[in-house]
Amino acid sequence: MATEQIILYIFIGLIALVVLRKKLLARSVNNYSSGEVKERVKAGSILLDVRTSGERKVQSIPSSIHIPLHEISARLSELEKFRNREIICYCASGNRSVSAALRLKKAGFNVANLTGGISNWNFSSR
Repeated sequence: MATEQIILYIFIGLIALVVLRKKLLARSVNNYSSGEVKERVKAGSILLDVRTSGERKVQSIPSSIHIPLHEISARLSELEKFRNREIICYCASGNRSVSAALRLKKAGFNVANLTGGISNWNFSSR
């Protein structure tokens, strides 16, 4: 077997491990439907929008806090006042918000994710 093939197999294996690890970690985060999130917010949970500013200008969930995913680590102090409350992350489809939730969980926050992101949010029913 050529050296290039061995390197390619190792690279593919490493990518597979990274993807599998993220999927397993994502299972440790609660995932809620739009209806469940609305009930949780009524009970005191916080909504965190981790999309870009441009995405947020187009549409956002009322009363949500905005910290883009790439700024989460640098802006953790802004979330300290919510440490004793559940923080439910959302993005456009649910992928970035899982990453945000995992970062926050690692920092000791109680977190969850809006399944399917804002695209699954029902704006008509409050």
